[in-house]
Amino acid sequence: MPVEGPQYPVMLNVAGRRCLVVGGGSVAARKVEGLRAAGAEVTVVAPDVAEAIEAVGVQVERRPYRAGEAGDYRLVIAASDDPQLNGRVYADAEASGVWINSADDPENCSFTLPAILRRGPITVTVSTGGQSPALASWLRDQLGEQVGPEYEILLGLLAERREALRSEGIPTEGMSWQDALDSGMLDLVRAGRVAEARERLQACLSSSSD
Repeated sequence: MPVEGPQYPVMLNVAGRRCLVVGGGSVAARKVEGLRAAGAEVTVVAPDVAEAIEAVGVQVERRPYRAGEAGDYRLVIAASDDPQLNGRVYADAEASGVWINSADDPENCSFTLPAILRRGPITVTVSTGGQSPALASWLRDQLGEQVGPEYEILLGLLAERREALRSEGIPTEGMSWQDALDSGMLDLVRAGRVAEARERLQACLSSSSD
Protein backbone atom coordinates (compact mmCIF):
# COMPACT_ATOMS: atom_id res chain seq x y z
CA MET A 1 0.00 0.00 0.00
CA PRO A 2 1.23 3.55 -0.64
CA VAL A 3 2.22 5.56 2.42
CA GLU A 4 -0.82 7.58 3.44
CA GLY A 5 -1.54 9.69 6.49
CA PRO A 6 0.60 9.80 9.64
CA GLN A 7 3.09 7.00 10.15
CA TYR A 8 3.73 5.03 13.33
CA PRO A 9 7.33 5.69 14.43
CA VAL A 10 9.28 2.75 15.85
CA MET A 11 12.89 1.75 16.56
CA LEU A 12 13.53 -1.71 15.12
CA ASN A 13 15.96 -4.12 16.73
CA VAL A 14 17.60 -5.75 13.71
CA ALA A 15 20.75 -6.93 15.49
CA GLY A 16 21.45 -10.52 14.44
CA ARG A 17 18.42 -10.62 12.14
CA ARG A 18 18.59 -11.45 8.46
CA CYS A 19 17.97 -8.47 6.19
CA LEU A 20 18.05 -8.31 2.39
CA VAL A 21 19.23 -5.45 0.20
CA VAL A 22 18.45 -5.81 -3.50
CA GLY A 23 20.82 -3.64 -5.52
CA GLY A 24 24.55 -3.04 -5.53
CA GLY A 25 25.09 0.66 -6.25
CA SER A 26 25.72 3.74 -4.13
CA VAL A 27 22.15 3.90 -2.80
CA ALA A 28 22.30 0.26 -1.75
CA ALA A 29 25.66 0.95 -0.09
CA ARG A 30 24.10 3.61 2.14
CA LYS A 31 21.29 1.26 3.13
CA VAL A 32 23.77 -1.52 3.89
CA GLU A 33 25.81 0.84 6.04
CA GLY A 34 22.76 1.76 8.11
CA LEU A 35 21.74 -1.86 8.63
CA ARG A 36 25.24 -2.94 9.57
CA ALA A 37 25.52 -0.07 12.05
CA ALA A 38 22.48 -1.58 13.79
CA GLY A 39 24.00 -5.06 13.83
CA ALA A 40 21.89 -6.67 11.12
CA GLU A 41 23.01 -9.74 9.19
CA VAL A 42 22.85 -8.35 5.67
CA THR A 43 22.68 -10.17 2.36
CA VAL A 44 23.13 -8.13 -0.81
CA VAL A 45 21.77 -9.49 -4.07
CA ALA A 46 22.72 -7.85 -7.38
CA PRO A 47 24.64 -8.78 -10.55
CA ASP A 48 27.07 -5.90 -9.92
CA VAL A 49 28.08 -4.83 -6.44
CA ALA A 50 30.08 -1.73 -5.48
CA GLU A 51 33.38 -2.15 -3.66
CA ALA A 52 32.02 -0.02 -0.82
CA ILE A 53 29.48 -2.74 -0.06
CA GLU A 54 31.98 -5.59 -0.04
CA ALA A 55 34.24 -3.58 2.27
CA VAL A 56 31.74 -3.66 5.16
CA GLY A 57 31.73 -7.45 5.42
CA VAL A 58 28.26 -8.48 4.32
CA GLN A 59 27.18 -11.53 2.37
CA VAL A 60 27.24 -10.67 -1.33
CA GLU A 61 25.49 -12.77 -3.98
CA ARG A 62 26.29 -11.54 -7.47
CA ARG A 63 23.18 -12.66 -9.31
CA PRO A 64 19.70 -11.47 -10.24
CA TYR A 65 16.99 -11.39 -7.60
CA ARG A 66 14.99 -14.61 -7.41
CA ALA A 67 11.21 -14.39 -7.33
CA GLY A 68 9.83 -14.84 -3.83
CA GLU A 69 13.11 -14.73 -1.93
CA ALA A 70 12.16 -11.56 -0.07
CA GLY A 71 9.96 -13.78 2.08
CA ASP A 72 13.03 -15.43 3.61
CA TYR A 73 14.08 -12.27 5.49
CA ARG A 74 12.86 -10.17 8.39
CA LEU A 75 13.33 -6.87 6.56
CA VAL A 76 14.01 -5.97 2.93
CA ILE A 77 15.29 -2.89 1.12
CA ALA A 78 14.84 -2.61 -2.65
CA ALA A 79 17.58 -0.28 -3.88
CA SER A 80 18.23 -1.30 -7.46
CA ASP A 81 18.16 1.15 -10.38
CA ASP A 82 15.31 -0.82 -11.96
CA PRO A 83 11.86 0.40 -10.80
CA GLN A 84 10.18 -2.73 -12.15
CA LEU A 85 12.51 -4.97 -10.16
CA ASN A 86 11.94 -2.92 -7.03
CA GLY A 87 8.21 -3.31 -7.61
CA ARG A 88 8.53 -7.09 -7.82
CA VAL A 89 10.56 -7.19 -4.63
CA TYR A 90 7.92 -5.08 -2.92
CA ALA A 91 5.13 -7.40 -4.08
CA ASP A 92 7.02 -10.46 -2.81
CA ALA A 93 7.69 -8.88 0.57
CA GLU A 94 4.10 -7.75 0.99
CA ALA A 95 2.82 -11.21 0.08
CA SER A 96 5.01 -12.70 2.81
CA GLY A 97 4.28 -10.08 5.45
CA VAL A 98 7.85 -8.77 5.40
CA TRP A 99 8.56 -5.09 6.00
CA ILE A 100 10.05 -3.42 2.94
CA ASN A 101 11.47 -0.07 1.93
CA SER A 102 11.94 0.86 -1.71
CA ALA A 103 14.53 3.60 -2.11
CA ASP A 104 13.03 6.86 -3.38
CA ASP A 105 9.70 5.14 -4.08
CA PRO A 106 7.18 5.66 -1.23
CA GLU A 107 4.45 4.02 -3.32
CA ASN A 108 6.28 0.71 -2.87
CA CYS A 109 7.12 0.94 0.83
CA SER A 110 5.60 -0.57 3.91
CA PHE A 111 7.95 1.67 5.90
CA THR A 112 10.08 4.72 5.14
CA LEU A 113 13.54 5.53 6.48
CA PRO A 114 14.13 8.79 8.36
CA ALA A 115 17.26 10.90 8.29
CA ILE A 116 19.31 9.87 11.32
CA LEU A 117 21.48 11.77 13.76
CA ARG A 118 23.44 9.69 16.30
CA ARG A 119 25.21 10.86 19.41
CA GLY A 120 26.30 7.61 21.05
CA PRO A 121 23.13 5.91 22.36
CA ILE A 122 21.07 8.99 21.44
CA THR A 123 19.27 8.70 18.13
CA VAL A 124 17.37 11.62 16.62
CA THR A 125 15.37 10.98 13.47
CA VAL A 126 13.59 13.27 11.03
CA SER A 127 10.96 11.98 8.65
CA THR A 128 8.82 13.57 5.95
CA GLY A 129 6.83 10.40 5.31
CA GLY A 130 8.88 9.76 2.21
CA GLN A 131 7.79 13.02 0.57
CA SER A 132 11.17 14.78 0.68
CA PRO A 133 14.29 12.93 1.83
CA ALA A 134 16.26 16.11 1.04
CA LEU A 135 14.30 18.13 3.59
CA ALA A 136 14.64 15.36 6.18
CA SER A 137 18.42 15.34 5.70
CA TRP A 138 18.61 19.13 5.86
CA LEU A 139 16.63 19.25 9.09
CA ARG A 140 18.80 16.47 10.52
CA ASP A 141 21.90 18.54 9.80
CA GLN A 142 20.34 21.61 11.41
CA LEU A 143 19.64 19.61 14.55
CA GLY A 144 23.13 18.18 14.45
CA GLU A 145 24.54 21.68 14.95
CA GLN A 146 22.55 21.97 18.18
CA VAL A 147 22.81 18.45 19.58
CA GLY A 148 26.53 18.09 20.28
CA PRO A 149 28.56 15.48 22.21
CA GLU A 150 27.61 17.12 25.49
CA TYR A 151 24.20 15.46 25.20
CA GLU A 152 25.85 12.06 25.34
CA ILE A 153 27.57 13.05 28.59
CA LEU A 154 24.24 14.29 29.94
CA LEU A 155 22.63 10.98 29.05
CA GLY A 156 25.41 9.15 30.87
CA LEU A 157 24.72 11.11 34.06
CA LEU A 158 21.00 10.39 33.88
CA ALA A 159 21.50 6.69 33.13
CA GLU A 160 24.08 6.38 35.91
CA ARG A 161 21.74 7.89 38.50
CA ARG A 162 18.73 5.92 37.30
CA GLU A 163 20.63 2.64 37.56
CA ALA A 164 21.89 3.53 41.04
CA LEU A 165 18.36 4.22 42.26
CA ARG A 166 17.02 1.03 40.73
CA SER A 167 19.80 -1.02 42.34
CA GLU A 168 18.66 0.38 45.70
CA GLY A 169 15.09 -0.68 44.97
CA ILE A 170 13.91 2.92 44.63
CA PRO A 171 11.26 3.53 41.92
CA THR A 172 12.41 6.09 39.39
CA GLU A 173 9.01 6.89 37.94
CA GLY A 174 7.51 10.14 39.15
CA MET A 175 10.85 11.68 40.07
CA SER A 176 11.66 15.19 38.88
CA TRP A 177 13.84 14.23 35.92
CA GLN A 178 12.44 17.08 33.87
CA ASP A 179 13.13 19.57 36.64
CA ALA A 180 16.69 18.32 36.77
CA LEU A 181 17.10 18.76 33.03
CA ASP A 182 15.68 22.26 33.29
CA SER A 183 18.04 23.13 36.16
CA GLY A 184 21.04 24.07 34.01
CA MET A 185 22.72 20.66 33.99
CA LEU A 186 23.47 20.90 30.29
CA ASP A 187 25.22 24.26 30.72
CA LEU A 188 27.38 22.76 33.45
CA VAL A 189 28.32 19.84 31.20
CA ARG A 190 29.19 22.24 28.37
CA ALA A 191 31.44 24.14 30.76
CA GLY A 192 33.22 20.92 31.72
CA ARG A 193 31.74 20.95 35.22
CA VAL A 194 30.41 17.41 35.07
CA ALA A 195 30.78 16.70 38.79
CA GLU A 196 28.62 19.75 39.57
CA ALA A 197 26.03 18.59 37.04
CA ARG A 198 25.93 15.21 38.78
CA GLU A 199 25.43 16.86 42.16
CA ARG A 200 22.64 19.05 40.80
CA LEU A 201 20.88 16.01 39.37
CA GLN A 202 21.04 14.23 42.72
CA ALA A 203 19.77 17.32 44.51
CA CYS A 204 16.80 17.71 42.20
CA LEU A 205 15.83 14.07 42.49
CA SER A 206 16.28 14.06 46.24
CA SER A 207 13.98 17.05 46.67
CA SER A 208 11.30 15.36 44.57
CA SER A 209 11.34 12.26 46.76
CA ASP A 210 11.00 14.20 50.05
